[in-house]
Amino acid sequence: MEGAAVPPGGPGLPGALLVPLILLVITVLALLLAAALRRAAPRAAAAAPPDGPRANGHARPGEPRKAKARPRREKQQQQQQQQHSFTHRLLVATLKGHSSPVTCLDFSSNGKYLASCSEDRTVRLWSTRDLAGREHRCLRANVGLDHAELVRLSPDSRAFIVWLANAETIRVYKMTKKDDGSFTFTASSGDFPKKHKAPVINIGIAETGKFIMTASSDTTILIWSPKGEVLASINTNQMNNAYATVSPCGRFVASCGFTPDVKVWEVCFGKNGEFREVTRAFELKGHTAGVHSFSFSNDSRRMATVSKDGTWKFWDTDVEYKKQQDPYLLLTGQCSVPEPRLIALSPDGRAVAVAGGADIAVYNTRRGEEEERLQGVHGHGITGLAFDTTGRYLVSCGDRAIRVFHNAAGHRALVEDMEAMLKKTGNKATRERLEQQICGARKALAAIYGRKV
Repeated sequence: MEGAAVPPGGPGLPGALLVPLILLVITVLALLLAAALRRAAPRAAAAAPPDGPRANGHARPGEPRKAKARPRREKQQQQQQQQHSFTHRLLVATLKGHSSPVTCLDFSSNGKYLASCSEDRTVRLWSTRDLAGREHRCLRANVGLDHAELVRLSPDSRAFIVWLANAETIRVYKMTKKDDGSFTFTASSGDFPKKHKAPVINIGIAETGKFIMTASSDTTILIWSPKGEVLASINTNQMNNAYATVSPCGRFVASCGFTPDVKVWEVCFGKNGEFREVTRAFELKGHTAGVHSFSFSNDSRRMATVSKDGTWKFWDTDVEYKKQQDPYLLLTGQCSVPEPRLIALSPDGRAVAVAGGADIAVYNTRRGEEEERLQGVHGHGITGLAFDTTGRYLVSCGDRAIRVFHNAAGHRALVEDMEAMLKKTGNKATRERLEQQICGARKALAAIYGRKV
């Protein structure tokens, strides 16, 4: 009887086990080799040149994962050191509290508060009484799921409005005082409707409380009711808007942009408070290039402008514009700071501050001379510049800190003006009043500089 065929490797059972055994040996050898390679990898990576290859953009084996973050961390530390180490003889205080760059500043019309908003999703209200003190108290309002790019306080300081960066709309917050003396901030039930087709560059509230203004970077200015209804739309016809604002008196809105002029409109209301119309009031003409920014004095009778032509100008706007009377150019000064530029006019119109990059130059408006130069004020370009309502302080923002400076140029200009008036008057009561003002300004200067001036 013929037997069954037998595989070449020998009997059936041992032959069946041979192939799995070979596979097992190969697997074990592969695992041992992989382990040996892993143990050798850190030494190989350490020996590799700093600019050696990286797989899929990831760190090489053995390279510290935090090596990429080190330059960023060092840059942050440098910015913090600059914020903390900045000094100047006119520096009154550095307000710290925001954890991200501050984007906007606004003083309340009663002078009690300074509002600031930041990318850290908060709005802070600082007490101006504490500006010259060691401790700087502030109230914090959180902006949920968004951050405010712009902030403006209401005339009664019981509310503020913000422009939301992501939602691209106006939101109103009301401030309520509790029985324990603390404050709460409550957002209104509905935000303003979206109407702008281009990014918004500024917002404002009229001192009368009758309207709110928003301006976008195209040529649009919208006039709103406090309840969020559009009352009027203005086409500035300036190709683009660089800046726009509401005058401190609450009667005017103005804008500047690509064209070398500033346009001013009057927002008119009836005797019963109803909105009537927006009419052209006057224009500031004299620059030879586009205007970066402008500012009003507290009574809106003076304005200052700064242009791409390298000059700033000081204007008399106390004119009968309804009789076609044009504003008067009082002075032209040369800018000594880089572009882009911001300008702030002191409440009494005696001093002008121009910011460019991280620097600020302060001029007097009597002769146009540079009185002070503040260099490297912030770690980034300056984004906000304003005098307080008393004219004692000049504030700026550009990083996480808010700088507060003495307005020494304003005190010197006051002394100069009062001395000139003193020479011209013979009235005893007037002379006594002027002498008191001069004495007060000199005392303020002596306190600032620590010596007699």
